[in-house]
Order: sequence, then C-alpha cells, then structure tokens
Amino acid sequence: MKRVRETMGLTNVKLMIPFCRRVEEGERVLAAMAAQGLRRGDNGLEIYVMCEIPNNVIQIDAFAKLFDGFSIGSNDLTQLTLGVDRDSDIVAFDFDERDPGVKTMIRLAVEGAKRNGRHSGICGQAPSDYPEMAEYLVDIGIDSMSINPDTVLKTTLHVLEVEKGLGRRPRVREV
Repeated sequence: MKRVRETMGLTNVKLMIPFCRRVEEGERVLAAMAAQGLRRGDNGLEIYVMCEIPNNVIQIDAFAKLFDGFSIGSNDLTQLTLGVDRDSDIVAFDFDERDPGVKTMIRLAVEGAKRNGRHSGICGQAPSDYPEMAEYLVDIGIDSMSINPDTVLKTTLHVLEVEKGLGRRPRVREV
C-alpha cells in the first residue's frame, strides 16, 4: 500500500482493516502500519475498519478514535449477531440480514459513525438482494453502499427514488 500511494501516486486509496475484534488490536495494527510508513493522516492517508463484529458496534465510539470510517460487513455481522453460518446446510436457513436485531446493529453502527464524524458504508449482499434493505440504509443515513455489478443500475435508481421521497438531494460522489 505504501508503494501504491507513494510510488504510483494513488493517494486517494484508503486502507481497510478487516475483522478487528478489539480496540487494543486496532491500536496494535495501526502501530505496525505506522512502523512500515503508513501512518494515519500522513499525506491524507485514511484508514477504515470493517464493522462486522458485534463488538465493533458496541464499542464504536472507541473504534472511531482510531479509524476514519467504517465499512459494515453485513454478511459477517449477520452471522455473528444471529449465531448462524450462512454456508452450513444445517443452519443457513436462518441467515437473514433483514432480521430486526441485525438491522438494529446496522443502525447503531451508522448512528455511531455519524456521532463521531466518521464515514459509514456497507458491503455485503443485503442492498443488492433486498430493495427494502437499500431503502432502510438510505433512511438511516448511511454514506455509501457496495452493490453487486448485476444490480447496480436497478439499485441506484431505487435509491434515487427513495432519496427523492425523503426530500433529500442525491449525493454526488467526488472522484
């Protein structure tokens, strides 16, 4: 990543830390990265963390002190909130990102990110698979959604309609 940012000049690249279970683990990761010349804030470097573990949501204020943004990993957050493995023939039937508990975890993550002035986004199947989840995410004010390539146009048009219905101006993303 250092080469990508410094040698190739792609300073708009943000780094993402996956599956960071505890605040102390985040501190250690950031220290190790800094020792390799990737220090948060240097040359505009932003470092995001995946928000895919219930502890990330519960401790979002503490994680927000370390990271510039959150990417809600809805697949893992669903599995860990509901205690199901979506790839298991035994319990996969119970995997559902639309579960009220999972939606509450997502809402709390978005609210916590906003409260701390941090970016919130979501990656995972939910907004691509379920139009009502895309609506929910817009309604709670998430900053960005990752969408599967086969549903980009349909989901984007749906999101624009939802934003219009809420009286919000569509956000234009700077490149």
